[in-house]
Formats: sequence, C-alpha cells, structure tokens
Amino acid sequence: MKLYFAPMEGITSYIYRNIHEEMFGGCDAYFAPFINPSDQEKVSKKGVKDILPEKNTTSNLKIQVLTNNPVSFLKFSDKVKALGYNEININLGCPAGTVVKKGRGSGFLRDTDALERFFDRIFSESDMKISVKTRIGYSCTDEAEALMKIYNKYPLTSLIIHPRTRDELYSGSVHTDVFEMCYSTSKNDVCYNGDILTVEDWKKTALAYPNLEGIMIGRGAIRNPAIFREIRGGKPLEAKELIEFSNRLINDYNEIFNTETFTVHKLKEIWIYMIKNFPEERKAEKAIRKAKSLRDLKDAIYSLPLDIPANAW
Repeated sequence: MKLYFAPMEGITSYIYRNIHEEMFGGCDAYFAPFINPSDQEKVSKKGVKDILPEKNTTSNLKIQVLTNNPVSFLKFSDKVKALGYNEININLGCPAGTVVKKGRGSGFLRDTDALERFFDRIFSESDMKISVKTRIGYSCTDEAEALMKIYNKYPLTSLIIHPRTRDELYSGSVHTDVFEMCYSTSKNDVCYNGDILTVEDWKKTALAYPNLEGIMIGRGAIRNPAIFREIRGGKPLEAKELIEFSNRLINDYNEIFNTETFTVHKLKEIWIYMIKNFPEERKAEKAIRKAKSLRDLKDAIYSLPLDIPANAW
C-alpha cells in the first residue's frame, strides 16, 4: 500500500516538495498541484515551471491536469511527455467555485455524458498512463454509482477517491459507506483520500481497506510533515524540525522570488496547518495570523516550546 502526498495549490510547489523529501521523505510519490491549460488549449512556460525536471529533486513526481477538453488534455500530454513523464492524473475533485463554474474539476461530474466522451477520446488517442482523482458526486452521493460505471470502462492506473460530494467541500464526515461501494466494485486500483490527519487515521483506513493501492494525505501532511516517516515506523515529529523546515522554506522563497511579502504569505499558509501541532499555543497562532513581516513571523514561531515533541500534546 503506497503513500502519496496530495497536491495543495499554493503550498506544495517544487520548493516545498524538494525540502520536504530531503528533511522528512517517506512518501512514494508527490502529486504536483494541477496545471490548467488556457482556453486556447495552450500550456505556457509558466504553467509547467513547477514540474520542470531541472527544478525537481524529488524521486517520484506525479503530474496533474485540470481540464474538460480532450484536445487540451492531448496537447498537455505531449508537452509533459517531452519533459520525461509517462503518466497524468486528471483532477475531477477540485471544488473551488471558479473551477466548477467552467465545468472543470468536480464541476465535470455534473455532465456524465460529456465525461464519458472525454474519456473515450483521450484513451483512444493518448499513450500516457492515466489516473483520476475524483469525488463521489457533485450534489449527492447517489451519483457515485453512475460515476463508477464510467470509471470501470477505462484502464486507470489508479482511481483516487475523496468520499465527499462537491457541495460538501471539506465539511462534515466522509461517506465511508459510499467509499466501500466504490472500493468493492472498482475494476481499477483504488486509492483513498480524505481526512487522514494522524497516523491513527492511516492505520484505521489501511485496516478497513487492506487491498487499497494507496492512501493519499494532504492537509495531514502539511500539518505534520513527518507523518509519512511516522507511518513507516520512524521517529515522531519534533518541534525543532518545524523550525528548520520553516527557515529553509523562507531562505528558498526569498532567494527565488526576492520579495518578503510573498514569502510571508506562503509561510503563513503553511503555518496555519503546522500550528495545529501546538493546540495550547493560542497566542503564537494569533501572532502568526497577524504577522506582516518576516521578523514578526519568526518571532511568533520562535515563541513556541521547542524542547518538546511537536505532537506530544
């Protein structure tokens, strides 16, 4: 059963992935945040910057595309194939309003006829390996059965399922009963994604579904970047590692983008998750959220208790 680091737009860029693998590692592959071809079906140099081989030192990178246009997909697949990649993950899970409005991501799940035509075209014309990351429906869980009938028609390398509908976003509990149906009826290998925040969450899921191809972790891995190491029996996360990780991110963001404002914004995004390792440090959390300069941010971070394991609460 493999371990995958889920893509998180705005956070898990090549800078984050490279440092994470060097410091913590433990996952079998990193999924890069989705690339969205333009309305002209073009992929800009900026669009593929994050996946350029020369910028990525991680051992296994998976590429994700956000599109509902088969021509866009085929042109994108040619471009990433030229970069040395042989597999593409199709994002049918993103619930963002701007994405859904254009019928992409989980918005594509509303039109199953168009989705099937899309798959017919790309599977007949592309020689790339193809996986899918999906939700179990757009507005209700009853849609899951029809979606599974479509997915079962095609040779996916993996079907990554987040057991919520688009309308649920990330709220409420995941639908384990619906996932069980998908898991038991899928003709493709299934990967679980959703609410794996701790090692214990991983254990429960792995025991419940022993034939999973993999488990994908997103928010839980941003919160505890050592979670994959811990799952594999390695040492627990230490608070001092979070400080070192943070400092290395700051150095690389500053060097590459040369703007303190951008660096502060990115680190605050990441620390909103990592501060959850210190649930009693409300004052530090408030200071991190309010920080407008690197000095303010670092002062808040260094006020944390560094002499205890980060997850010892």
